[in-house]
Amino acid sequence: MSCMKAMILAAGLGTRLRPLTEEISKPMVPIVNRPVMEHIVELLARHGFDELYVNLHYHPDVITGHFGDGSRWGLSITYSYEEKLLGTAGGVKNLERELGGERFLVISGDALTDLDLTSLMAFHAGHCAIATIVVTPVSDPSKYGVVIMEEDSRIVAFQEKPSREEARSHLANSGIYVFEPEVLEMIPRGFYDFGSQLFPRFLEEGVPFYGYRHDDYWNDVGSLEEYKAGNFDALTGKVKIRIPGVRIGDDVWIGDETVIEEDVVMVGPICIGTHCLVKRGAKLFGPLVVGDRTVIDEGAVLYRGIKWGDGYIGKDAHLMDAIVGWEAEIGRGASLLSDSVVGHRTVIGEGSVIHPSVSIMPGSVIEKNTHHTG
Repeated sequence: MSCMKAMILAAGLGTRLRPLTEEISKPMVPIVNRPVMEHIVELLARHGFDELYVNLHYHPDVITGHFGDGSRWGLSITYSYEEKLLGTAGGVKNLERELGGERFLVISGDALTDLDLTSLMAFHAGHCAIATIVVTPVSDPSKYGVVIMEEDSRIVAFQEKPSREEARSHLANSGIYVFEPEVLEMIPRGFYDFGSQLFPRFLEEGVPFYGYRHDDYWNDVGSLEEYKAGNFDALTGKVKIRIPGVRIGDDVWIGDETVIEEDVVMVGPICIGTHCLVKRGAKLFGPLVVGDRTVIDEGAVLYRGIKWGDGYIGKDAHLMDAIVGWEAEIGRGASLLSDSVVGHRTVIGEGSVIHPSVSIMPGSVIEKNTHHTG
């Protein structure tokens, strides 16, 4: 029985998600309390992939420590560390010996999707293609590499982040590919990129390759806004992924060993992790994600937003559409306003206000009763 192989690209720096990615790589940022890459691994496992290969560069130990050898998901994971970044194609070339000889999938480890991979693989086989690019309809093509296809789905051109007026297509390159093994022979050693080097070469040499259009969910988690949207879309069922915890009613999930005291108001959708304590009088309004081992004190109000694990929300504190990192301590009566981002291990003093769209770097200490405007 042949194996189904997939390469997960996980070597990027995740700069657009800072300060959240100051200490972890982007594939490890949590979506409903589990790393985004874990959702990708589960997707691959569901569709029968059993040999995974992962390239690493930035904070690699966090990824290897969480995923290990992959046996928890019923598959194997082999890692490839890049001392210097090799690019999307160069990272794949680095695993040529392991990937060679069989058709394989390449997928980003830091995007969120519920793509039907079985349908994708069938499309690729049916078109006798050397390569297939998954393309996603987008409303704003100026943020993406755009793919232009003929009626038979053959790719004929690309545009890199065109303006709305100049865009010849609204189909974005999703960073998900299927390749025949001979593609590896076309990739040189060293830094090499699929989008800017290999695919233009295909066009120049007349190599037939195709675009697979889908209507499944896809979010490249390329900004803090998209990161928040990914969590909220999971809570509202727009993306089909597993949400941990026991489901209460239609839209509240509670993790193991979590205690919810009396007189707590919860209006879903809400996901609360394991070993949390929500004290009496607290008010939680979704969409909201609360990470493992978080304490929410009496009278605190959390309206929308994402709180990573191991932290404390003080009495009568207000979090309004904010993102809060690991081990952060929000003091009594403090307020985090819309789109503010608080890094890991930060202390926000009693009565302080973090103004809209302000980011606080990890380990910062904000004195009590101050207004932080950025």
